[in-house]
Amino acid sequence: MKRNPSAFLKETYDELVSKNWDWRPKTLEGPSGPHVTVGGREVIMFCSNNYLNLSNHPRLIKAAHKALDKYGAGSGSVRPIAGTMDIHLEVEKAVAKFKGTEDALVYQTGFAANAGLIPQLVEQGDALVTDELNHGSIIDGVRLTKAERSIYKHSDMGELEKVMKDVDKKARRILIVTDGVFSMDGDVANMPDIVKIANEFGAMTYVDDAHGEGVLGGGRGIGYHFKLHGKIGVEMGTFSKAFGVVGGLAAGSHDLRMFALNKSRTWLLSGSHPPQVAAAQLEAIKVLESEPEHNKKLWDNTNYFKKELLSMGFNIGKSTTPITPVMTGASELAVQLSDGLWQDGIYALPITFPMVARDAARIRNMCNTGHSKDDLSKTLASYEKWGKKLKLIP
Repeated sequence: MKRNPSAFLKETYDELVSKNWDWRPKTLEGPSGPHVTVGGREVIMFCSNNYLNLSNHPRLIKAAHKALDKYGAGSGSVRPIAGTMDIHLEVEKAVAKFKGTEDALVYQTGFAANAGLIPQLVEQGDALVTDELNHGSIIDGVRLTKAERSIYKHSDMGELEKVMKDVDKKARRILIVTDGVFSMDGDVANMPDIVKIANEFGAMTYVDDAHGEGVLGGGRGIGYHFKLHGKIGVEMGTFSKAFGVVGGLAAGSHDLRMFALNKSRTWLLSGSHPPQVAAAQLEAIKVLESEPEHNKKLWDNTNYFKKELLSMGFNIGKSTTPITPVMTGASELAVQLSDGLWQDGIYALPITFPMVARDAARIRNMCNTGHSKDDLSKTLASYEKWGKKLKLIP
């Protein structure tokens, strides 16, 4: 049989396009901030993860320049061979101190942390218990394990306890994995109960705090938010959101660091961060420690934005964080609303099926410390206009 080995590439893409499921990313023509330039036009950014606007903070830029001059453009190797520089170790010490943990290890990305560490923590004969709405990087990490996998209904502590009773009968080790802040809905995991249940069954806890760092707990994340710092087995996170740079991290015990350093292949087999990236990571932590006003302004903007959307009659779901969905239900309504906002100079993307359920499409808004009251007012006015036109609000 004669086959075309690459025909599926175009066929798959064409199918995505026919269903409106393909990504069509816009191109930023300058820095990412509360305002961005796209196609020569300045718009208000409402879909960036750069919560605290740190990617443009002068201290981070200066630190990156200084490291570039001192260390050069690259690290030259993977971390375990010859790619560990003193600045990488400085970052890890700073992360541990900032998160209130014994130690930490920095990964190339947050995805690399989940995909590389989760499969090493549980093996055949073990059990992995995961929230049904966990991030795709967790799902991929889970798929790489040989452990028995159990999924509990989103944030349902009763079902989690029921699942734990079942797996406890046969598992050697148990790992409970959850997002801290759920990236589509903006709600927060019930970490106090998750930790309590884990302790009852002698299980390890693993929380992906990507959207919590810089945001919850005065910026120190979900551990501090719930006064559980140092009591969660793994606090995984990322520098690519509120920290404004790039990179993943795993904070916990010294034993966790040494285990991950020796067993996690995404860490072992990927080049280490260029020194200027590490310097910006380090400076981002220092900024959060010395300039709490960034976190306060983020929450001031978030609370105002949520309050005004609710007063207009919009459904913002279960969000309690700066991730603020405006629920439309139907995917076509989310696309139309996003197009309307774009006409008014607001960059806010629709999230539609298959990323969310068919009847749960939304615009996912991300407030930014750099948004002015005028930015928020313009965005809210556009929401009110298009919400009424699309009959989403009265």
